[in-house]
Amino acid sequence: MKRIFHCIVLLLLFSSHAFAQQKYPTITIKNSSSANRVDVVVSIPWAQILKADPKIDTAKFLVMNKNTETEIPHQLEYKGEKIVQNLLLQVSAKAQESLVLLIFASKAKPVVAKTFARYVPERKDDFAWENDRIAFRMYGKALEKTSEDAYGIDVWVKSTEKLVVNDRYKKNDYHKDHGDGLDYYSVGFTLGAGSMAPYLNNKVYYSGNYRTSKVLDNGPLRSTFQLTYDEWDVAGKKVKVTKTISIDAGSQLNKIENVYSWSGSGSLPVAIGLATRGEKDMKALQDQSGVIGYWEPVHGADGITGVGAVSGKSFTSTLAEPKQLLALTEVKNNIPYVYYAGAAWNKGGRIADETSWFKYLKEFQQQLKTPLKITVK
Repeated sequence: MKRIFHCIVLLLLFSSHAFAQQKYPTITIKNSSSANRVDVVVSIPWAQILKADPKIDTAKFLVMNKNTETEIPHQLEYKGEKIVQNLLLQVSAKAQESLVLLIFASKAKPVVAKTFARYVPERKDDFAWENDRIAFRMYGKALEKTSEDAYGIDVWVKSTEKLVVNDRYKKNDYHKDHGDGLDYYSVGFTLGAGSMAPYLNNKVYYSGNYRTSKVLDNGPLRSTFQLTYDEWDVAGKKVKVTKTISIDAGSQLNKIENVYSWSGSGSLPVAIGLATRGEKDMKALQDQSGVIGYWEPVHGADGITGVGAVSGKSFTSTLAEPKQLLALTEVKNNIPYVYYAGAAWNKGGRIADETSWFKYLKEFQQQLKTPLKITVK
């Protein structure tokens, strides 16, 4: 037994010495803000990795924290292309901390999937997606003009880090909490949990439900998909839109990129909306600098859902309509407009009240303004 222990000690010493002496491509991630960043997904252009190590094998490498010697979960992001576009890493960095990560030519551990997205033809063209915090869905053409039709983003609340979308559709009983959450959120004829639509003459011009879908990446750390919509009339102008939505592990919010197109020039007024419930004392956040939030009234035993949207740009204005809270802005022809929108559940174990939810949204915007700084060499 003593001899076995001695061999293990020698092996560990040799490994540590080799780790210290060998040269590997280095990734430095600096958190220059005064806030801790926990389990965030960062994106590094793959071209930078190739520049540092032209011979890297995409099927055989791992990323390790130099100080802790622990492996960092990673994903190769393709964005619908045939070649790698970005390296995604999930990291945590304390305020003012710098992480030094090394790339090794060794097989990485499998990463448990924390995000998922898919087209759901068996449920009238739903498109559903989720991460380890929350789940969502959008409605397709098969649901249009039926009694179940709705326009905006739907929310499926969760109290587990496990992926639940496939299981819930299989059981076909997702309006009841079986111990991991449920679908009780009501979208109706609103923008739901943060969708966008043209807004002219004090009116939202809804596009109808999506026509086609395409998954660009599907986990384990980020899932991204694209939805296209039929052309529709917006105050006499024919408009089209493509929405690219991604969800990261560890986040309550989706990244949403809208590209509107029409014949002509100029800009198009649009609104980002959150469905409201008509209560007298509404718990809402209306920050024209780029944040809106809403904390719904309790829904019996189902609990409370908070919804919100965050932009890196200021809104033109915000206003409360009878059925939804709106943030007004504008888009340019064929120019992407990016913002973030999502939800939280008071039974999810992380955000229990409106104070925590509104703080989360404000801090998320601050993180957009002070991103982690990444260098590769």
